[in-house]
Amino acid sequence: METSWDIGISNLTKESNISICNSTHSTLMDMENCEELKFDIGYDRDLIEKIVRVIVPVFFGMIGILGLIGNTLVVIVVAANPGMRSTTNILIINLAVADLLFVIFCIPFTATDFVLPFWPFGNIWCKIVQYLIIVTAYASVYTLVLMSLDRYLAVVHPITSMSWRTENHAILAICIAWAFIFALSTPALVIHGEDLDNSSTACRILPQYDWSFFQVSFFLTSYLLPLTLICVFYVCMLVRLWRGARVSAESRRGRRRVTRLVLVVVGVFAICWCPIQVILVTKSLEAYPLKSATIMVQIASHILAYTNSCVNPILYAFLSDNFRKAFRKIIYCRPRQDPQRSGPPTKTTRAASTERELQKIGRER
Repeated sequence: METSWDIGISNLTKESNISICNSTHSTLMDMENCEELKFDIGYDRDLIEKIVRVIVPVFFGMIGILGLIGNTLVVIVVAANPGMRSTTNILIINLAVADLLFVIFCIPFTATDFVLPFWPFGNIWCKIVQYLIIVTAYASVYTLVLMSLDRYLAVVHPITSMSWRTENHAILAICIAWAFIFALSTPALVIHGEDLDNSSTACRILPQYDWSFFQVSFFLTSYLLPLTLICVFYVCMLVRLWRGARVSAESRRGRRRVTRLVLVVVGVFAICWCPIQVILVTKSLEAYPLKSATIMVQIASHILAYTNSCVNPILYAFLSDNFRKAFRKIIYCRPRQDPQRSGPPTKTTRAASTERELQKIGRER
């Protein structure tokens, strides 16, 4: 599917998704009819076709199920526990919603396109699907940025940021982010559409548009920029933590938890997205050779990128004691008890010192 993930993650190739012609990955069946061989013929056609038609949809299905269950649990837990609606948890639920939308609007259509030899959903739905894929990708990434900013303010400016780190401000920031993302993603509606290719329809970036420009732009705005911001926030946070005054053993343990969380957040985000982003940028610049090995690498990178949508609940929910307890109550149908230590910060907490704020962060994480 030559999709918005021409500027994201969905395509296996641009010039030839799995075929060595300018076609979708489904045209692998017609590869013997391909005349414009632009790359070295290093294909094991049967192996690649088996991976595309069977293995990839199975992986996508597993990721989709895990992402649907995990992110739905996050939404239910926060919605069912008013005491858990802190600024951090509001951002967590927004991340879960973004990942749910990604799972719903990306995986089924991409998996279908891997299996079928044509795009079966029509031109309008092609544009809508690609637009929503771009929107949800941006929403997930920039929710991580907002979460990093929230942690930065809580650790580096625990007192002065109290007037900003409120429920209403978190909701306002989320609304502004979504509005900006909807506007930023509008070009996806224009550049994508159904295209006739070897007597078969394909949903892709239309040939009159410059794929490399959009791919590089997407790489900068959906990966490099947000990752840089996240790194800056967490580096500042670590500097503040490790240069702080002498603290108690509890605070020291909290410090280690924050450090571990930093490595998980930045590391998993970078690992999941980096391979496919680099591959697609390279391909858009016509510098990526198509052989069996390189196509296999791209398929694996594609799956890895999708995996990010189902591991986020683990990173941002299952590492929290409060979420773990709430999950157990839902899974085992236990009656809900009054929340303890899970509600928004009280006035007393907000008046606490930097030392106590760091201890609170350590306990929550």
